[in-house]
Amino acid sequence: MTVKKPKSWVLRNQTLTWGSRTYLMGVLNVTPDSFSDGGQFNSLETAIAQARYLAKSGIDILDIGGQSTRPGAAQISLEEELARVIPVIKAIRSEPKAGLNLISISIDTTRAAVAQAAIEAGADLVNDISGGVFDPEMLATVAKLAAPIILMHMRGTPQTMQQLTDYEDLMGEISGFLAGQINRAMTAGVDPGLIAIDPGIGFAKTYEQNLAILHRLRELQKLGRPILVGPSRKSFIGWILDQPDPKQRVWGTAAACCGAIAGGADILRIHDGGEMRDVCRVADAIWRYQMGKEVGR
Repeated sequence: MTVKKPKSWVLRNQTLTWGSRTYLMGVLNVTPDSFSDGGQFNSLETAIAQARYLAKSGIDILDIGGQSTRPGAAQISLEEELARVIPVIKAIRSEPKAGLNLISISIDTTRAAVAQAAIEAGADLVNDISGGVFDPEMLATVAKLAAPIILMHMRGTPQTMQQLTDYEDLMGEISGFLAGQINRAMTAGVDPGLIAIDPGIGFAKTYEQNLAILHRLRELQKLGRPILVGPSRKSFIGWILDQPDPKQRVWGTAAACCGAIAGGADILRIHDGGEMRDVCRVADAIWRYQMGKEVGR
């Protein structure tokens, strides 16, 4: 049974109308150890500079995270995560240059306390890589905050996930997990119209499985939720290109983004704002073309 997708989300000063175009979520990791840009933006000054760059590049949502989720990443304390992300959110909300204070902000966290503090500081939605599993209070907290949430599929933790890649039915198991977490979120009081899903590219997936997800992404549309895909600079692209440096995977990322758009993705989580904005504009013109006009431009 296919569930009908909600028409839109209203985030701060913008409306995201699903199906009209692809929306971009720009990554802002305020961490010392993220796989691609760890240590680049973990001071307030460099974080704000990167936020300005991404905003000027045309991204729609700024995704701020203080806990690295690369394979093998160590868990930091709640206090450390709060100390990394909350000052950045507050600084962005008080920065009028280039309209930075009006940009939509996502908090990338698995902790309910961080989600609540971030929303109170000015974030607009929650991006939980555990799909609401790691913290039993997350779904009830999001419901109380009346905030949108993105539920991602993964297995295990960042320390163990790459040993948990055996699937009997890859897309069936991803879909089943996400359907279950959608139901748990609704049971906790989350508005069903404020739930998006993410198949978890790179999280407990082999290189080949990541490609299979992109190839079969449209199968997740039956869940009736906006779909986020995060292929940016991931190791499966480096595997294909024989490119160990994540920063040199920009055009491989562009190809993966095109594949995701062709498969019905609504949001792409990316590092390279300007380049991926151009990619999305052209890909949208191809795959969202209707009645002789570009949709949403």
